[in-house]
Amino acid sequence: MTDADYENMSAFSCGVKELDDFFQHEVRECVDNRYLSAYCVFTTSNEIIAAFTLMNDALMIGNGDEKQYFFDDLQLEAESDTVDFFKRQSSYPAINIGHLGTSITSQSKGIGKWVIAFVATTFYQYRQAGCQFITVDALNNSRTIKFYQANGFSFQTNRDMYSATRRMYRIL
Repeated sequence: MTDADYENMSAFSCGVKELDDFFQHEVRECVDNRYLSAYCVFTTSNEIIAAFTLMNDALMIGNGDEKQYFFDDLQLEAESDTVDFFKRQSSYPAINIGHLGTSITSQSKGIGKWVIAFVATTFYQYRQAGCQFITVDALNNSRTIKFYQANGFSFQTNRDMYSATRRMYRIL
């Protein structure tokens, strides 16, 4: 992002206080400290209509029932050697969409869905790094959860059911 992008970000609003505060006041410090990378989606008139962040992540799966539920949910359809290799792992490389907000005036127009498709295509097609999943820590409200579920994400665990965010994932 450029200095002008950070300037424009101060006026960006998706209508969710936590996300607005992050994009308006914290994103630059996180980028400067290499905690994450930030991106904007612009209109042809250079208005920011969406903002999102990406960072490296790992999907960590415990043993026992949690691991079995995870594999049942994945419904892997591959050769047994691939499945066996996959099941022997306890963590899987992922890309995390740390923050995703669409401007209030651009919501419900498919922009968030486009961002997820863009990230999935980029990490699947270009194979710049080992990456098997997209993860999110979705705000725990019905609208956000419904959005991510409609875009192919599943809950990683039910232990965070009453937390401010829910850990979700989607296979690439």
